[in-house]
Amino acid sequence: MRPLEIYLHIPFCVQKCKYCDFLSAPASSGERADYVESLCRQIRSYRKLAEAYHVVSIFIGGGTPSLLETRQMEAITGALQDTFAIEKDAEFTVEANPGTLSEEKLKGYRKVGINRLSIGLQSTVDEELVCLGRIHTFEEFLESFCLARDAGFTNVNVDLMFGIPGQTQKSWERSLRKVADLGPEHISAYGLIIEEGTPFYEMYGEQGKERGLYADRLPGEETEREMYHRTLTILREYGYERYEISNYARPGYACRHNLGYWERREYLGIGLGAASLIGRERWNQGEEHTLLSKEDEMEEYMFLGLRKMEGVSRKQFALLFGVEMEQVYGDVIRKMQKENLLEYAGDFVRLTEFGIDVSNYVMSEFIL
Repeated sequence: MRPLEIYLHIPFCVQKCKYCDFLSAPASSGERADYVESLCRQIRSYRKLAEAYHVVSIFIGGGTPSLLETRQMEAITGALQDTFAIEKDAEFTVEANPGTLSEEKLKGYRKVGINRLSIGLQSTVDEELVCLGRIHTFEEFLESFCLARDAGFTNVNVDLMFGIPGQTQKSWERSLRKVADLGPEHISAYGLIIEEGTPFYEMYGEQGKERGLYADRLPGEETEREMYHRTLTILREYGYERYEISNYARPGYACRHNLGYWERREYLGIGLGAASLIGRERWNQGEEHTLLSKEDEMEEYMFLGLRKMEGVSRKQFALLFGVEMEQVYGDVIRKMQKENLLEYAGDFVRLTEFGIDVSNYVMSEFIL
């Protein structure tokens, strides 16, 4: 039996945040109930595939999965347990937003085996939360965090965002320290990306710039870069280590599910917007399967694996693909070394600190 990760997509939210381009939207209670019923049927449809696997991690993301009622989460986890062989120590994460959690829900999560929460805070500054279109205040986040601890959750992630319109270096550092003082096991710190098709794109993207709308409110590139570097420095003071470009954890609490993506572990996505990688086939829900070539797999191994701070293993590359990494990528690696973007660390090739700043450029060089 091979290890498998499962991702379940819950595409519902109270209201769409101004920066969000994910597949999510508000929905009625009836629509949510119909979706959960359909999702459970889809889960059970994988009985035959499940015979070949043991599940090592489950991640329920969204949207806002914590919008679901307790009995609906029980139905979903029941379908998973009926269908798949789930490891006793599997990491089982649910994404949640402040304002949608309750003592009853959290106790229900614990009862069905959910052992990790990922709480979307984004900022400790209420004005910044309003700017983003979030539905909660920092005080409501604190209430949710305390409820989670009281319910027995000992593995909690908190999402934070920098580069928010109107945000300063000082306000970002205050947010980091306020959250680190609470002692969550994991902190994700992402830079805001202005995505096409979002309200923020209208305000801050190319169209917004042309119309002179608020563009000067976004922190500049140098400020954002400094925010990123200060994140590492500050979180290290609190005992967190950066193990992936945007993720920091206390020892032993790196997100196993996310690491599986960067390491190309097989995963099954169920629900709207979910993607899968089984064997050499990759597909999104409802789309035709794509058979990956050897070149596709080598590309993914490199540009996904380089997100990890340890980098990519040359020995593993040779075992997986039957060829030395330098035979395929020697010229690229040497070029990146000369530009101080990549370095060797024993068996591993990894990004330098400068390389992290321009990681998108570095990873694009590994497309064959």
